[in-house]
Amino acid sequence: MKTAILIPCYNEELSIEKVIKDLKKELPEADIYVYDNNSKDKTVEIAKEAGAIVRHEYNQGKGNVVRRMFREIEADVYVMVDGDDTYPAEEVNKLIAPIVER
Repeated sequence: MKTAILIPCYNEELSIEKVIKDLKKELPEADIYVYDNNSKDKTVEIAKEAGAIVRHEYNQGKGNVVRRMFREIEADVYVMVDGDDTYPAEEVNKLIAPIVER
């Protein structure tokens, strides 16, 4: 079962590394995609160094990013989180369990 973690980002250099590393720990088999939305900081560089697949959406706005992510990425399970460490990664397995167990 292919799992994709989708992270829309705009200027998240302070937290993106932690988000990626925490999710890799919880779902090591998942592909982690960071979609940058014209960040002016080092979000892209940090995300690449942390091991994420980085893509870009140049039309500003989270709605544009979300549409592009779901248009481009094929997976059985999708997990979308924010790049600012809003959601605790240790909860992700509980979140996707009903889907994975089907």
